[in-house]
Amino acid sequence: MSGMIPGAAAAMPGGAVTLPGMPVAHGSPWPAVPAPETLIASAHRRSAAYGLTPDSAADYTPLSRAELGILLDRHQALYRHATPVMESLYEQIIHTHHMVVLTDASGAILHTIGDADFLEKADRVALSPGVAWSEQSKGTNAIGTAIAEQSATVIHAGQHYLSANHFLTCSAAPIMDAGGKLIGVLDVTGDQHHFHRHTLGLVRMSAQMIENQLFTSSYPDAVLLHVHSRPEFIGTLMEGLICFRPDGQFLAASRSGVFQTGMHAAALQMHSFQSLFGISVSQLMDRLRHADGGLLALTLLNGIRIYVRGSDGLHSRRIIGHAASQLTLREQASATVRQADAVPDGLPALASGDAQIDAIISKLSKVAGKGIPVLLTGETGSGKERFARAIHQSSARRHQPFVALNCAAIPETLIEAELFGYEEGAFTGARKKGQKGKILQAHGGTLFLDEIGDMPLSLQARLLRVLQERAVLPVGAVSAIPVDIEVICATHQPLRQMIADKLFREDLYYRLNGMVVRLPALRERTDLAVVVQRMLAELDSQRTWEISEKVMQEFRRHPWPGNLRQLHSLLRTAMLMADDSGLIEVQHLPEDFWESLSAAQIQTASVTTMAAASSVQATAAVKTVAAAERQLIRDALAACEGNVSAAARQLGISRNTLYRKLAAESD
Repeated sequence: MSGMIPGAAAAMPGGAVTLPGMPVAHGSPWPAVPAPETLIASAHRRSAAYGLTPDSAADYTPLSRAELGILLDRHQALYRHATPVMESLYEQIIHTHHMVVLTDASGAILHTIGDADFLEKADRVALSPGVAWSEQSKGTNAIGTAIAEQSATVIHAGQHYLSANHFLTCSAAPIMDAGGKLIGVLDVTGDQHHFHRHTLGLVRMSAQMIENQLFTSSYPDAVLLHVHSRPEFIGTLMEGLICFRPDGQFLAASRSGVFQTGMHAAALQMHSFQSLFGISVSQLMDRLRHADGGLLALTLLNGIRIYVRGSDGLHSRRIIGHAASQLTLREQASATVRQADAVPDGLPALASGDAQIDAIISKLSKVAGKGIPVLLTGETGSGKERFARAIHQSSARRHQPFVALNCAAIPETLIEAELFGYEEGAFTGARKKGQKGKILQAHGGTLFLDEIGDMPLSLQARLLRVLQERAVLPVGAVSAIPVDIEVICATHQPLRQMIADKLFREDLYYRLNGMVVRLPALRERTDLAVVVQRMLAELDSQRTWEISEKVMQEFRRHPWPGNLRQLHSLLRTAMLMADDSGLIEVQHLPEDFWESLSAAQIQTASVTTMAAASSVQATAAVKTVAAAERQLIRDALAACEGNVSAAARQLGISRNTLYRKLAAESD
């Protein structure tokens, strides 16, 4: 049982990734991810054999609601154990243009959670419940290929077989039941520009968490052994699980449990506890009662030495639940963002020298904790949740819960249960003891409803009743529960227009808008340099990062359509590109930044010229802009003595964009 890795995640031959405590010797329970070229070539051959072509129109037909209900009922155990893990995983990747997906063994999507901005893109390719993502249906993709290969898989950008899916980057891991049979897939899918090499590790660990919980729930009355060759991994997700009947008859072992024994699963089936360890179950339990730390070193019949902690099924589920709660999956960058989002010093900590922001802070400070509902408006990514947390921290409720719910990130069929909670047996797939909804979770503190404009009309009436009566009625309950909450809402949508279009209740609007505050877009603020420095400090608290003046000039020219969220993502990528230099320069900025900057400048020039021209001169104005652009390119190339890279930097566009424009001019 050699080959254990005591430190951080490491790469394996063939492109696989190992995690702390994960076995890497031959026969590991986590099969190595095949080398990308081998995997992709095989998957593409299968896709072609299914009759697909890269330009094929995928089948986006979802199951009906009734059919989806039947599917969820069939996979009730998987759904029940996977949902809280998905929520935990999503917390690790929130605001990174990603979503978490759960499918059954055929690739049919059961449940999704994700960022609202990415969910809109995902809808274009039907990444939604009830849609099949097998290779037969969608060609090479992480979900379908993980099913075909029975292995954790990354499919990135153009590796997808269908060209319609090239904008995606996907990491998927299979989920096995207690008998080692594939029952589902856990997947994280996002925009290809936001790929991160650690994502697959997060997905695999989360899939392992689901497998462990499914395993223990499958044998509630069994004697369970938590085993590993190294004692420090007992009680973590890396441990193996083996269960026996009280009389010592072998029942099952998890993938890691099989691996820790150094035997094949079929061979284990032939043994009892006595034949494996040379003692009876009762003798084991007696020794464990006197063992230091509850751990006992045992030697199997094949000479392999492992550490064991024994328990009944209930205690094992508690151990696994504790291991899951102690697991920190987030990358350092995500963790620092979350810490910053808490805004421990409240509203004053957000002051940055911008007159608009300072005025907003002054107004909000007067109403924080005074029972006046606040409605934050502004573009997506302008910092609404950050301000909501700061309002909470500036109030007398700061030591009570702050509970956030993004109404756009949760399927309409689930938002009612998430917000109001539900009683035991309220619907198929419900947790055994019911679930406390976000409103009750926020009791005594603050409830933040982000993207309130996306709340279904049917639930708007129920929310209004809660606000009026200060009591909530969970789904399936017969009596309301009193609740004490402050409410902060946010939206980027025009609620007044939605009221006129009968999409938002007017009475709820006036209940929520005690104070309406519009947060300015990043391009409207004068504190860009301060915002950049604060984000750099949040992303890396161990060192001081600097931005070159040339980069700051480009930042000031950029319109920042994604606002603070876009800036955060950009800086995170640029810091990775700059390695350990501590200085971000022009060459460290990603290409899509230059693409969007170029497009925005050309659009601005076009709009300005068109506005100055009469309707008769409109066509001529467009030609004037195009001619002006060509002249700018010629001048830049002349100034740079024909150096395309230097000219592109001077123009603020990528080399590829400049080459395209030169080719268009020659045509």
